[in-house]
Amino acid sequence: MLTLYYSKMSCAYAPHILLYDAGAEFTATSVDFETDEQNTPAFLAVNPKGRVPALVTPQGILTENPAILLYIAQSHPDKQLAPTDPFLLAQAQAFNMFIASTVHVAHAHRHRGYRWADDEAAQASMRAKVTENMTRYAQMIEDHYFIGPYVLGDRYSLCDPYLALIIRWFGGDGVELDHFPKLKQHDALMRARPSVQAVMPFYT
Repeated sequence: MLTLYYSKMSCAYAPHILLYDAGAEFTATSVDFETDEQNTPAFLAVNPKGRVPALVTPQGILTENPAILLYIAQSHPDKQLAPTDPFLLAQAQAFNMFIASTVHVAHAHRHRGYRWADDEAAQASMRAKVTENMTRYAQMIEDHYFIGPYVLGDRYSLCDPYLALIIRWFGGDGVELDHFPKLKQHDALMRARPSVQAVMPFYT
């Protein structure tokens, strides 16, 4: 049995979807960021970073989406959620790491600028760049990372819930999805999946 720690509106949305796709046995435990539950001793014992997602497995606790998504996929090989060819798997990981290290960080500048600067003017400058940066990354994904109809081509994979998360954020970041037909089609494809429909109520 696995336990996924998540919070509303968080990036735990991606592994939560993949757990359903994998047919995994798991429970989902909410962490209330509005009451600062992420910084309580009980949760910091799970994840000292005070962030979600965190996935409790029989072997130990995993954090960070690229690691969690890969673990879920490789723990359920019959679902074929990750490439088995080393190069193709590396390409999948390159996409997910790009989301984690670059796109997610650019999004966080809109509402978590305090992580990088104490000066309000600096934080305002970060917020002012969010739409420009996120639009540029949307174009990069549309032109260079996305094969279609799924991220890696015809087969759904561990990359697709992560992209679904980012597309979910685009509207609030000022990105016009109508300018990116491949991403808009992916969004519609994902929203029709039972796994996404099962998870959406947890993140509203």
